[in-house]
Amino acid sequence: MTRATTTSTTLATLAVPGGTFMLRRARRDDLPALVALIAADALRANDDSTNADDLVHYEAAFEAIDRDPAHTLVVAETAGGEVVGTMQLTLIPGLARRGAARLQVEAVRVAESTRGGGLGGAMMQWAIDDARASGAALVQLTSDARRDDAHRFYERLGFTGSHVGFKLFL
Repeated sequence: MTRATTTSTTLATLAVPGGTFMLRRARRDDLPALVALIAADALRANDDSTNADDLVHYEAAFEAIDRDPAHTLVVAETAGGEVVGTMQLTLIPGLARRGAARLQVEAVRVAESTRGGGLGGAMMQWAIDDARASGAALVQLTSDARRDDAHRFYERLGFTGSHVGFKLFL
């Protein structure tokens, strides 16, 4: 199982009705924009913050993600360099399904100003293609049970609600 990555930070260029966007690996200097995208999520308002005092936690998480080759923290940016989307991809080896690898997709966010133009779907299609090229047998994600619009979005992409997820907050 190998990951279809490049030594460059550029992963792809996505041309969609809403514009042309570059997908690339996130850099440390993207962190404020990434945190802002995540914190703008109404469902996560109590969990995430753009408060400068919290930045140390995000920095530590970024470093852990960035140094692990199983993870790709993706940024979507406009031609002008504005970060308008993100997602975290993790390639997980497994014993189940005859040793099949799977791609876990987390923290998919598109700036509200950019939604509806096809960027989210193009990002997800790129992730699916990357998973296939990396030898993964499936792509999986979880979505908060309250996100009806997100569920319809993922179903349009071919995902099925096949499992029930559980969490234990520590």
